[in-house]
Amino acid sequence: MHIKVNNGYFNNGDCMTLKLLEMALKGSVAVIYLFLVIKTLGKKQISELNIFDYIIGLSLGNIAAEMTVNKEITILEGLVSMSIYGLFSLAVSIITAKSILARRFITGFPIVLISEGKISREQLHKCKIDINDLLQDARESGYFDISEINYAIMEPSGKISFLPKSKYHPVTPSDMKLKISENGLNANLVIDGNIMYNNLKSIGHDEKWLLSRLKKEGYEDISNLLLVVCDNKEKLTIYKCDEKVENGILE
Repeated sequence: MHIKVNNGYFNNGDCMTLKLLEMALKGSVAVIYLFLVIKTLGKKQISELNIFDYIIGLSLGNIAAEMTVNKEITILEGLVSMSIYGLFSLAVSIITAKSILARRFITGFPIVLISEGKISREQLHKCKIDINDLLQDARESGYFDISEINYAIMEPSGKISFLPKSKYHPVTPSDMKLKISENGLNANLVIDGNIMYNNLKSIGHDEKWLLSRLKKEGYEDISNLLLVVCDNKEKLTIYKCDEKVENGILE
């Protein structure tokens, strides 16, 4: 099959070639322009994304992709669309830099999850995370024993920052000329008021042993316990659900 164009003839193969060349051109222009826009907005766009940055970045990527594959969208239209989003993001960055109220509303503010070793269940719910999420982030940051953490702060980017207690600050054993014994993994025996029976079994104990230990510590109602951790020396670290944590210092 041949198609007549301006008194000339193009077969289907020629049309496909022209289409691919057009897509390549539009895609190349989109990538280069998108790179320039992101560079203008700053490294924050690719390092620590808050909610607004994430939305803008996602929108810019979608526009670039749509411009590449949609033949009804011209290069100029795609570039104008990306420019609008880029300028809007730049304007918001300027506003949030000058106004703390705008900054809190648009980008958010840090929220204290652990204060002086106490976990706030209320703040966990506010951040839409549970105790397991907190424990996972702690392990990924190198804290397998949550009792070593003095403060944990949820940053506007969604990342959790940890400040260890003074005696757990990183020290090089070789510098101190100390022999350090290896620590085993801690067992989470109670999470959100629920007994973790498999974890109990893995350390060679049962529910009766746990309830007895908790009773000695003054806790008879486990439903009020957010987290109970047992280390390799069978020392229990207990966190209550109703711990109050002050957050004002970071606002």
